[in-house]
Amino acid sequence: MVVELKEYESASEIAETLEKEISRTKSLLGEYLRRLDDIRSLAEKSKKIREVVMKLAGKKAVQETLGEINVGNLSVVLDANPFHELTAIEEVVRSQQERLLALQKAREALKWMDQLGDTEGLKYIVIENDGVPEKILFKIY
Repeated sequence: MVVELKEYESASEIAETLEKEISRTKSLLGEYLRRLDDIRSLAEKSKKIREVVMKLAGKKAVQETLGEINVGNLSVVLDANPFHELTAIEEVVRSQQERLLALQKAREALKWMDQLGDTEGLKYIVIENDGVPEKILFKIY
């Protein structure tokens, strides 16, 4: 999570920024969902082929470990397969969905600011967590 302090000149500037972030997040989410569908299909085919080969070979399917090693705080998957990629994309999709929901809730919560009208001499200092407004400070200058 990244927490930032941003200054805005008006409530409409905050709203425009939120709309851009919502659009960008929706676009990213759409791309990841398409990739998720593609890799899910590939993972299912891979699983079926593996099951058929194991059955023909007379072996029982063994639950594989992920072949993951940790290097400091970083996990590294050795010889990644479609299931590893599927898991990774599902994690990203969940994260993007949560971000989109948070942005939309923030947009709704800030609608009252549209009624402020002319706010000359007022700056909006916004504390944002990963681009989502969490606190607004009104500063008179």
